[in-house]
Amino acid sequence: MFPAARTSCDTDAAQRRESVPAQPRPRLAVSSCLLGAAVRYNGGDSRDWFLTGPLSLHVDWVPICPEMEIGLGAPRAPVRLRTDGALVARDGTADHTAAMVRLARDRVPELDRLDGYVLKSRSPSCGLFGLPRYAPGRPGEPPGGWPADRRGRGLFAALVAEALPGLPAEEDGRLNDPLLREHFLERVFAQARLREFFAGDWRARDLVAFHSRHKMQLLAHDPAAYRRTGRIVARAGARDPTELEAEYRRAFTAALAARTTPGRHVNALLHLLGFLSDRLDPTRRHDILTAIDSYRRGEARGVPTALLRHHAAGEELGFLSRQTYFAPFPAELLLPHHL
Repeated sequence: MFPAARTSCDTDAAQRRESVPAQPRPRLAVSSCLLGAAVRYNGGDSRDWFLTGPLSLHVDWVPICPEMEIGLGAPRAPVRLRTDGALVARDGTADHTAAMVRLARDRVPELDRLDGYVLKSRSPSCGLFGLPRYAPGRPGEPPGGWPADRRGRGLFAALVAEALPGLPAEEDGRLNDPLLREHFLERVFAQARLREFFAGDWRARDLVAFHSRHKMQLLAHDPAAYRRTGRIVARAGARDPTELEAEYRRAFTAALAARTTPGRHVNALLHLLGFLSDRLDPTRRHDILTAIDSYRRGEARGVPTALLRHHAAGEELGFLSRQTYFAPFPAELLLPHHL
């Protein structure tokens, strides 16, 4: 049975109650050179257009240059990674490993309060993937001239990742990949919402509401984690708040760390349609199913998502309208061809 027709006053009040909360501003650590600071080994910078342009309008930056912070200065002698885990000057005159370990240990508590980290690629301190590593030379000699392998991770980045495995982290260049960018942005904006929520005066019922807004987003990332977080929330009223917060944080963060797939998106879209189906006439239902099938065959996901969001709002289904799946982060941060 459908609800009785609402007056305009009733509708206005419902829209106010059912409006989607504004996105909080993620707080992100970033390699200072990517924001234009002249801290590279050669005295230059690696200013990134996306980070200093579109993304800077929506986030707060915490710049870090590990090599400057351990006192190397700019310009400075280049450093490199060794296969034994050391970070040394390229000419073999200094070993900076201990200083970098101390810096990472001191920085971890602050980074644990942030929502993500953008690191400079190919940096022996900050790079996340594929760094060259060199075999140690004899005492007093520099490491060998050719890399022993390219499996290294910048020392500071490796130490932070080990201490904070749930912290969303990505390299600058990889954010030009539409799928990697979308995943990183989803994670950091979700982390910001989670941080803001738990910073407030919350109760078990508030966690239920927070979780309800994220259900379809969690489902699209990891169906098993979607069920796991649901079980945590179902017992929220009987749990110690501190333990409940810690467990939900871990499960929520782990769920969004999983990559989405087209199949999982289709599953989430069909779940959304299931909540709407009884309120739609056959033509509108067919239009949505056709759009979902087009996405399944390689078209953009924006069309079925927009249709579902439109009909959820039109039918005044607040549970659906408030789903973060529809707008997990500001749409202007996507690459144009990925909309």
